[in-house]
Amino acid sequence: MRHLLTMLAISATLLAAAPASATEVVPPGNRNAEQPNVPGASVRRTKAGKTSFDAKYDKVRDLLAGDRELVSKIKSVAAQYGIAPIHMVGAIVGEHTYNVDAYDRLQSYYIKAASYAGDSFRFAYNGERVDTFVDRPEFASCEGKKGSYAVWSCRETVWDRQFKGRTVSGVAYPNNRFSAVFFQPFYAGQTFGLGQINPLTALMLTDVVVRVSGYDRLDEKDAAGVYKAIMDPDISLAYMAASIRRSIDAYKQIADVDISSNPGITATLYNVGNPDARAADFARRRSEGTSPWPEENYYGWLVNDKLAELQGLL
Repeated sequence: MRHLLTMLAISATLLAAAPASATEVVPPGNRNAEQPNVPGASVRRTKAGKTSFDAKYDKVRDLLAGDRELVSKIKSVAAQYGIAPIHMVGAIVGEHTYNVDAYDRLQSYYIKAASYAGDSFRFAYNGERVDTFVDRPEFASCEGKKGSYAVWSCRETVWDRQFKGRTVSGVAYPNNRFSAVFFQPFYAGQTFGLGQINPLTALMLTDVVVRVSGYDRLDEKDAAGVYKAIMDPDISLAYMAASIRRSIDAYKQIADVDISSNPGITATLYNVGNPDARAADFARRRSEGTSPWPEENYYGWLVNDKLAELQGLL
């Protein structure tokens, strides 16, 4: 009964009631016969590290295969959020194959997280803290939104429409993502930890993680607290699961398709983000007859291609 009530709470928090029509299940496997192109930035990072995608894949696969404690934690957290653990395995494999190298053992992630615990930094751009920035009149409509996901998604939309690449009140803002400009004080594009969670994504999902996992609520005024959450493997797994749950629910509610049987699609969405907007765009294209099913990107393609091997890790 407790698990049932938790799942009902998640669904109520994430999205409104489902549409009345029957949801269609996305078929397993890849829609593309060959892997879509890997972005140049990922290729350059991998070459700079004097390694290869195959070597990085083997390393993260071996980490999972040799760390039963980590696999047990993945299974436990996945159950809390009502998703199959293969979705979390796929996201970890994708991130560590294309974005960062895996450490050889889980303990290294804990040590790395601890090294940031005493750091003092903040979320800001050009000397202006993000909490002050979002107090501007342009963001007034976001204050009435319910829940951390709705509030921060609204603020991201306002950024895209009114600040991104524009000069406002004499300040020139970069033509870049909200998360890259305000939420990554080390360098743009940086994510952290086992789940490679973006700080803005963590702020969006904090309501659900507080409710389901009981971790402390994140606050944009406490950048160190946000980084601690996304670098600590235990907490990071909760945010990873919440992100995947959000994607599954978004496609079911908005596009009327069930992606929960296709880890390549959930991995793709974990990689690219913005599941609500992408679900709406897919629903439009599907109604026009141009896109019968969601398609995987290079990252999700690998997960589906290696699915039998990845399932064996569980």
